[in-house]
Amino acid sequence: MPIKALQIPTTDGLADAFAAFPDHGERHPGVLMYADGFGIRPVLREMARELAGHGYYVLVPNLFYRHGPAPVIDLPEHIGEEARPALMAQVMPLIQAHTAERALSDADAYLRFLTTQPEVDAGPVAVTGYCIGGLLATRTAAAHPGQVAAVAAFHGPVGADGPDALAGITARIHFGHAESDLTPETLDELNRALDAAGVRYTSEIYPGTVHGFTMSDTDAFDPAGLQRHWDRLLPLLDRALAGS
Repeated sequence: MPIKALQIPTTDGLADAFAAFPDHGERHPGVLMYADGFGIRPVLREMARELAGHGYYVLVPNLFYRHGPAPVIDLPEHIGEEARPALMAQVMPLIQAHTAERALSDADAYLRFLTTQPEVDAGPVAVTGYCIGGLLATRTAAAHPGQVAAVAAFHGPVGADGPDALAGITARIHFGHAESDLTPETLDELNRALDAAGVRYTSEIYPGTVHGFTMSDTDAFDPAGLQRHWDRLLPLLDRALAGS
């Protein structure tokens, strides 16, 4: 699966990024993938390549490009619990600086870039994200209802903007929540907001998981949770983007 380094023009400069896509010549449905707060690193490249192997062009931007090219902070090969507090102390200011206004401006640029790549189909696209990337994916889907046909978020704070923020989404949705991230009562509240929005969705807690369960380079990794993520994500994309 080829991986191509890219530069995406935005209103604030150039965002470094990479794309993974099948190596045969035809065009493929586009997927915008938002990384978690630790950003672009080998595990994200592995996940993008895995998704691309199912027939998609997967674009992964550096969310924090305003602070430098990825990796914006130095990361160990494995992010253990002992390293997490110091890393989060570096990551949180980046997340806080990535305001909703910046996120939406970047989303416009990312989708414009994605949909004009010669390897990408002319049809609708999908957006997926992890951790803070899940919230960014949700915001992107709400801001681009005519363009985003599917949105998936995993261990992400998807309800952070309140129920009204979900009302603009027309895409098919899957939210995969870590068991440690929300209570059944909070899940019910979120799902009621999705019901009120009238969207097609699945939103569920993945049993036995903690925040970050999809990321194999962290102590949070749960193999069963990652597999469940693929089992939910791939059919969602197939249904939403079939025929693109």
